[in-house]
Amino acid sequence: MEELIAIETQDLVKTFKTRQGEVTAVDGVTLQVRQGETFGLIGPDGAGKTTTTRVILGLLRRTAGESRILGYDSMRDTYAIRERVGYIAQQFSLPPDMTVIENMRFFADVQGVSPEEQKRRIPELLEFAGLSKFTKRLAGRLSGGMKKKLALACSLVHEPRVVMLDEPTLGVDPVSRREFWNLLGNLRAEKGLTIFVCTPYMDEAERCNWVGLMYRGRLIAHDAPKKIKTMVPGQLLEFTPSHFVPAQELVSTLEGVWEVQTYGLMLHVFVDDVVRRQHEIEAALTAQGITCTGMRQIEPRMEEAFISLIKRQGAGSKEQGAGSKGQGARGRG
Repeated sequence: MEELIAIETQDLVKTFKTRQGEVTAVDGVTLQVRQGETFGLIGPDGAGKTTTTRVILGLLRRTAGESRILGYDSMRDTYAIRERVGYIAQQFSLPPDMTVIENMRFFADVQGVSPEEQKRRIPELLEFAGLSKFTKRLAGRLSGGMKKKLALACSLVHEPRVVMLDEPTLGVDPVSRREFWNLLGNLRAEKGLTIFVCTPYMDEAERCNWVGLMYRGRLIAHDAPKKIKTMVPGQLLEFTPSHFVPAQELVSTLEGVWEVQTYGLMLHVFVDDVVRRQHEIEAALTAQGITCTGMRQIEPRMEEAFISLIKRQGAGSKEQGAGSKGQGARGRG
């Protein structure tokens, strides 16, 4: 059976004119999001995630290419898209001097939800978001996590088929982030919503069905999280050296070492053969009076893959064909 596509772009380009000249914020992005899945768009600050999201929504004019939601063109069918899509912007703010219930009614009115439908939907959404006991509390007095839940409830009041969220959990505590993502998971499971989310958090990217990695306006990887993690080179060793900087510099020069990443006081070293290189690394460090503790092989996480792909992309942009260290599988798109 043919898969239904909720969001798609083809060679999407967005440029801005500045005093320094033309800047390309989105550079030929092609992606597809299937209906009923959670898609995570990740990347460093300035990668183009927010601009891509805003163009897909029709909030910014695209320069070239195509973009559609549920088959509706982002530029021509903005009213049809607004009726079918819920959106939480990066700087989304609730009127602080309005209560929880007043905010819900306000956004329902903006979306054209009838009073009869509001009586049915609003209590359901407040219960779903765990806010039923706080209907009379001013939005400005809610905790950060509760504000995010209220924003989500407001974005769902018109019963959209697609929800687009731009860094929705930025600045909230880990427990609130987990609760928010549990709500998203329930939405997808119970209502079959398509969820498109920009996030800087790698643990959130792990919870998505599909991930797109943006860097300098381009989509450099586009696959399931499990596949993204296989794009890193070789095998991964983790250890803590007694002298951090000298160890990092030395290990980077050894044969069979493809990449070195730092995590606090630990080094994460990608090698071609763990069994062979572990002994060589320990011997080289010992010869320089450096001890290492806790050396072990670990499986790459999304965070290691994220850093590795961006480092190789950056190296590739400076020098094409930089040898085995700059090569590796790249995702679609």
